[in-house]
Amino acid sequence: MALIGAVALIVIGPEKLPKVARTLGTLLGKAQRYVADVKAEVNRSMDLDELKKMKESMEDAARGVEQSVQTSAQDFEKQWSETTSGLSDDTAAVSWEPPPPIYKHPGKKWRLKQTAMPQWYKNQNGTRTRALSGAARVARFRPKPLN
Repeated sequence: MALIGAVALIVIGPEKLPKVARTLGTLLGKAQRYVADVKAEVNRSMDLDELKKMKESMEDAARGVEQSVQTSAQDFEKQWSETTSGLSDDTAAVSWEPPPPIYKHPGKKWRLKQTAMPQWYKNQNGTRTRALSGAARVARFRPKPLN
């Protein structure tokens, strides 16, 4: 290195040597960054290949699981048909359906039915649903005697 520096000092001269050294340094920096970018790209491509291999192996495993589920479902259907073939057709045709809901007129609570808040929310949060008269409120909140 010293020999190269001495030759450069003699050939280029002491006035231009700092400028040439700076230019040479920037060119070496650019070359190093270019090499680092190429290395990173190669590493990314290798990682991509590994991910593709992993994806293929996962897809193969998923296909295997799907096939095993299909075969077990077919076996179950065969067993089910064998089991139910001995039963009479009358028992297989019977099915239970829940009765339709019965309509109940809201009666005097039609205002409660038309409100936007559901009743369970009012009960949970203590929202008043009925107006109390003054006497009823006093009777409700009157302290009990200590007998």
